[in-house]
Amino acid sequence: MKKDDISNLERIRHSASHVLAQAVLTLYPDTKLGIGPAIDDGFYYDFEFSSPLEEEDLKKIEKEMKKIRKRNLPFNQIFMSREEAIEYLKAIDQTYKLELLEDIEDKELSFYTTGDKDFIDLCRGPHIESTKGIGFLKLLKTAGAYWRGDEKNKMLTRIYGTTFETKDELTKHLHNLEEAKKRNHRVLGKQLKLFALIPEIGQGLPVWLPRGYKIRHILEKYMIKLEEDAGYVHILTPHIHKKILFEKSGHLKFYKDSMYPPIKIDDEEFYLKPMNCPAAMMVYNLEPKSYRELPLKMGELGTVYRYEKSGELHGLQRVRGFTQNDAHIFCTPDQLNDVLNETMDLLDQFYKDIGFDKYKFVLSLSDKEDKSEKYSGDPAKWELAENALRDVLQKRKVEFEEIPGDAAFYGPKIDILAVNVFGKEDAISTIQLDFNLPEKFDITYIDSEGKEQEPFVIHRALIGSFERFFAFLIEHHGGDFPLWLAPDQALIIPISENHTDYAHEVFDLLKTSNIRVKIDDRNKSMQSRIRDAEKMKIPYIAIVGDKEIETNTVSVRSRLNKELGLMKNQEFIDYLREEIRNKGNK
Repeated sequence: MKKDDISNLERIRHSASHVLAQAVLTLYPDTKLGIGPAIDDGFYYDFEFSSPLEEEDLKKIEKEMKKIRKRNLPFNQIFMSREEAIEYLKAIDQTYKLELLEDIEDKELSFYTTGDKDFIDLCRGPHIESTKGIGFLKLLKTAGAYWRGDEKNKMLTRIYGTTFETKDELTKHLHNLEEAKKRNHRVLGKQLKLFALIPEIGQGLPVWLPRGYKIRHILEKYMIKLEEDAGYVHILTPHIHKKILFEKSGHLKFYKDSMYPPIKIDDEEFYLKPMNCPAAMMVYNLEPKSYRELPLKMGELGTVYRYEKSGELHGLQRVRGFTQNDAHIFCTPDQLNDVLNETMDLLDQFYKDIGFDKYKFVLSLSDKEDKSEKYSGDPAKWELAENALRDVLQKRKVEFEEIPGDAAFYGPKIDILAVNVFGKEDAISTIQLDFNLPEKFDITYIDSEGKEQEPFVIHRALIGSFERFFAFLIEHHGGDFPLWLAPDQALIIPISENHTDYAHEVFDLLKTSNIRVKIDDRNKSMQSRIRDAEKMKIPYIAIVGDKEIETNTVSVRSRLNKELGLMKNQEFIDYLREEIRNKGNK
């Protein structure tokens, strides 16, 4: 990124990270410095402290930062030769900075000073003019972070902070952070018993617990039906493939660092698959294809494995084993536009049903000025594909951002970013065109003149991975899932033992009507059982007592603490069915 492309807020946050490091060295002079970049919603700096940091220390550091801000110290760029830089960093015993020098090829190295060399840091910049401009700041938390993200390296202490140009912006951000804590998918995942990360099973290998797997199973059935109605067929390929397949696809050449080591069996090598695409190409090639058989839409709920560094793993958002809602669509050039539009229709339907109402599109294109071998395939096909992707977005009148040079080497793509209630964007779905695998696997069809042609191949993942999607789903809804997705849709609470038989009668009626229902007849007070149900975010509670038995009704309370009053049993069932049928959409 060029200096001119960096926003003022990013400069402020980058400068604030330097002030953080200066404050830390002022209070703890023997601290070793790691790196300190600006990030999307603030900044951080990694440190090696001689003794553990306490919560009270953050307040002291923040207070020192505000003192430095008040001093209005200028930021200035200086340069040192490599020899001077090494001598300087050795003199102040900053070993991590010395290591960073090994990756910098410049003969002259850029440093930034704060004040009259009160603080000097290895940095390309840019920065604001002085510490006075670092804005309204707040240190937020500490976390462990392996040096350079490698679990083989030392664990450092990362201090996160944020800063804004106005106090109102900071106040709003801190409020959103508090709300986000309540929606944290790792916290809610444990509270609602949805998934678990069990060390003995392995880092980054999540376990779906019964309530979470129920939601996943519902999503799987929903997506398979949605796709089948659109003419998809489904396959399932093994978790491991022979080495030769990944040599042919190019993964061993370009993607090996993200793959697990080979498994040797009977003098052959197998790999856990990092992607479903190569096997899908092999399935296509089992029989010759005519243009009359296209488009062929081949879906797969395929589990893949990718090696992620321990320091980068994060709940369900960054894992090592995950299942993708994959599909590979093989079509002729004439069919490309219709196939893309149909895919967008499926996407719109899916997002509507799931309750996502804010999402944006990014169109990743080739760099027309890059004449290198960066992009695979015929330039004419690239132009046709990019125009088709752009055309479908324009005609659907959706806002989108074009990013030249951001396409994969094998083709352009559309990424769909869902926007949560706090404006945070998460990549969920993707639609990619591929010129690489069809060529490598000799993917062809016979056209109307009897000639072999290479089809377009579209990789399409509406859900993306179930794991990453589920993390977003939990946080988007705060665990209050739409009724059609809720693992338990209703809970029946008998007021006392005298009402248990009737509670079971109601249970049987709801169960027969395909409502996911449970009974809580534990020996606890009714209010305590209601609180437990609310904690588990069960959408509807049906309370039964003498009055309900006499009138053949249930007393209904919704998860919004809204008393719906007495309902006839069939009326309650019809009420639930209607909400399920509409998927919460009015």
